[in-house]
Amino acid sequence: MYVYTLAFLKRGHEILLLNREKKPWKGSWNGVGGKRNQHESPLQCIIREIQEETSICVNESQVEDKGILTWTSFDALGVGLHLFLVHLDPHFSFHTPIKKEEGILDWKSIDWINDFDNEGIAKNIPYFLPVLLQSNQRYHFHCTFENKVLKQVEQYPLMEPML
Repeated sequence: MYVYTLAFLKRGHEILLLNREKKPWKGSWNGVGGKRNQHESPLQCIIREIQEETSICVNESQVEDKGILTWTSFDALGVGLHLFLVHLDPHFSFHTPIKKEEGILDWKSIDWINDFDNEGIAKNIPYFLPVLLQSNQRYHFHCTFENKVLKQVEQYPLMEPML
């Protein structure tokens, strides 16, 4: 089991992203999440991290376990994290941009996020986010980096039960 979590909060055709203040992906737009506490499940962790980083309270029924993301050497602690998709009401009111300790929160359109020419997004997101949004299955996404450059993203269906 991995010690980190990452979530994408979906409202209609938008995702709430964080422009990160620190490594990894400093200066890039990414989902929200963080490190699990001892004896905390990945689901408990992501619910807590969402509340801490955004002030949004979600419940377990809104959170969908989408699998794991792993990587070769990269500018991050550890080698993997648990991925989640959070379903918010399409009319959920949360005004952005908002400056938080972790960075700037803002709603971004899914098309903007998934554009491979977008230099502002964490480089691996356009490879796995479309699958997270369209598939009911859980996946293992593995990212290969060489000298901090993303070279390849592989995806494998996961057969083990959800968390």
